[in-house]
Amino acid sequence: MVNKKDTTAEQKILTAAKKVFTMNGMAGARMQDIADEAGINKAMLHYYFKDKDKLFEVIFMAEAAKFFPKVNIIFESDMPLFEKINRFVNEYIDEIAENPYLPWFILNELNRDADQFMSKVWNMAHRPKPEKFLAQIEKEVKKGTIKRISPLHLLINLLSMTIFPFIARPMLMRTMQMDELQFREMIEQRRKEIPKFIIDSIKK
Repeated sequence: MVNKKDTTAEQKILTAAKKVFTMNGMAGARMQDIADEAGINKAMLHYYFKDKDKLFEVIFMAEAAKFFPKVNIIFESDMPLFEKINRFVNEYIDEIAENPYLPWFILNELNRDADQFMSKVWNMAHRPKPEKFLAQIEKEVKKGTIKRISPLHLLINLLSMTIFPFIARPMLMRTMQMDELQFREMIEQRRKEIPKFIIDSIKK
């Protein structure tokens, strides 16, 4: 039987860790910072989570379990293709804006052991199911409502255009001399720019 006090303490740690990771990034976050934010000592933090990698993994899996079903609802819905593209971009931006260091964590884990990581994610969360979305693109091509385009490449374009600014955030902010507010404003602009760019490129 799970002790209610243990569950409350663990949730308090996860909430604190998410805040610290968001503020300082994966590399900049320290276990002491997380303990301070949670209002506990470091020994108690290590009792629940041995290191920050394990802590971040728990946070990521929880987010994946919430996020992937939302994506599948979009993929498998009967909404028109252009509306689906808009919804897809907005869901991804919402998720990464709330958890900006998830892309870095995913890249690190994929480089470390892609098979183990993907197996763990799919066991704990719903696997994305883009099959209906890809078939819908092909159907629209055959109907002549959009230009000939590979469904796979359209999906990759959606993903890469949405995720890249978050991965390249330090470089973009320094190169373009952006502060935090300006970066967030740019991301908000991309909610409209990405779907518009893609839709304009494929519609007849």
